[in-house]
Amino acid sequence: MGDEVYRRIRAYLQESGVHFRELHHEPTRTSEESARVRGEELRNGGKAILLKVDGVFRLFVLSAARRLDSSKVKQHFGVKRLRFATRAELLELTGLEPGSIPPFGSPIFDMELFVDSSITENERIAFNAGSLTDSIIMNVKDYLRLSEPVIFDFSS
Repeated sequence: MGDEVYRRIRAYLQESGVHFRELHHEPTRTSEESARVRGEELRNGGKAILLKVDGVFRLFVLSAARRLDSSKVKQHFGVKRLRFATRAELLELTGLEPGSIPPFGSPIFDMELFVDSSITENERIAFNAGSLTDSIIMNVKDYLRLSEPVIFDFSS
């Protein structure tokens, strides 16, 4: 499934006419490892997290240098509880393993996309593209234009 997701992202970016850089690398398990092999600052990493909020799975993306602030997410949605997707749910919904989720909702995944304001502070976003060994690096403005997320502050 990871190869298929990678191909879909690549095709989507090419069809959209945006410049991006692809990088095939050793498997990376942490944001720090990913930043090192990409030659990028940690803050440029786009960390994608799948959360179940009010009974609905939604995708949240924040800078790899930041932490998710669940109280800000709860406040935004007016809910008392939320939770991370389990490994099994992640696999069922995306076909991917933890750490390999790219920061896209439609047309890659059929789910709402929320981007933390920390992403907008960077010129580039670097992310795993369906595997722990494939990364894409692209301009943040292009990413935001193509992904059309809801942007709000949910990190600390």
